[in-house]
Amino acid sequence: MELTLLGSGAPAGLPRPDCPCAACATAVGPEARAATALLVDSTLLLDLTPGPALAAARAGRSLHGVRQVLLTHPHEGPALEFPAGLPAPVRVPDGQELVLISGHRVRAVALDAPGTGYLVTGPDGEQLLYLPPGAAPAAPAPPEEPYDLVALDVLGRPEALARLRAAGSVGAATDVLAVHLDHDVMPGPELHRRLAAAGARTEPDGTTLAVGAYHESPEPPRRTLVLGGARSGKSVEAERRLATYPDVLYVATGGTREGDADWAARVAAHRERRPASWRTTETCDLVPLLREPEGPLLVDCLALWLTHVMDEVGAWDDARWEKTGARELAERVAELAAAVRATRRTVVAVSNEVGSGVHPASPAGRRFRDELGRLNAAVAAECEEVLLAVAGTVLPLRG
Repeated sequence: MELTLLGSGAPAGLPRPDCPCAACATAVGPEARAATALLVDSTLLLDLTPGPALAAARAGRSLHGVRQVLLTHPHEGPALEFPAGLPAPVRVPDGQELVLISGHRVRAVALDAPGTGYLVTGPDGEQLLYLPPGAAPAAPAPPEEPYDLVALDVLGRPEALARLRAAGSVGAATDVLAVHLDHDVMPGPELHRRLAAAGARTEPDGTTLAVGAYHESPEPPRRTLVLGGARSGKSVEAERRLATYPDVLYVATGGTREGDADWAARVAAHRERRPASWRTTETCDLVPLLREPEGPLLVDCLALWLTHVMDEVGAWDDARWEKTGARELAERVAELAAAVRATRRTVVAVSNEVGSGVHPASPAGRRFRDELGRLNAAVAAECEEVLLAVAGTVLPLRG
């Protein structure tokens, strides 16, 4: 079964008409995208992009053999450009199946948002799942085998991909294709970096893919350290990296602070950002969690873990620090780094980068700065990927 991308952008396309934003300004060449429409085996057309015949011609395809046009967007979705010669577009009711004379079978998938998704099974049994923008399956049922390819709004609805993974619909060999791309993410390297972290990819308009064929895509790293200063976007980046995975455990090392309204507001903002399916635990006992065998782990953050451990070893008392504290802290840091090295889990850890700011005025501040630098270096040494967040922009340091 062949799939041709007549378009891979949001309904308004990319760049958006008359939009002066930086993302639209840089969406040129292969990063320019028409509204998403998929042509399957030159027989089935999923959605209508503006100028579909021209889009097909640019891809080296023709619409003359199309026997069925199916709509996925909500009824009040974008206006359709319906060229002469094509069958009248229809929408299959949720749960019902349409059998084409070509041997393709199409089942309508119920969604948690307006619109219709389609599971297309080719004559040889390959399976393609296509979802409209902003939608996720309402209740994905476990399939007999993972789908060969899924095309969905990875950036707009990352939890849709997480649901499909949890149901077994997306497996290690599933080709995850991001479509409905909008101007929320800068095209080019940043777009492809974010998709790769989600185990997904995108292709330029006009690309033809063989559904079910082996495609080598970058394996998301199992251990990632995200560094950054205050309000740099490091926590948002860490959460984004696991948003497409199920059963995430969010480890908050800061605990609770009675009577601190500002801290309560920060914690509430973090919780609001997280997918509802994530679990949360408040603890600094990280080593046992790293030794558990399954489920992604997000640790936010190592700087608060270090504060807790320095309290425990008496790091703020000079005499105790010189006698036992420094050695005990080094042992705890080495134990944590060893647990990161040996873990079987997917781990994303967040930490502050404090070595580039104002020189601390107090001995305690300088001690904390120095030990945090050592901790970051020890953990980074055990991670496949290390990132630095600066002004909301993520810079890869490794990986």
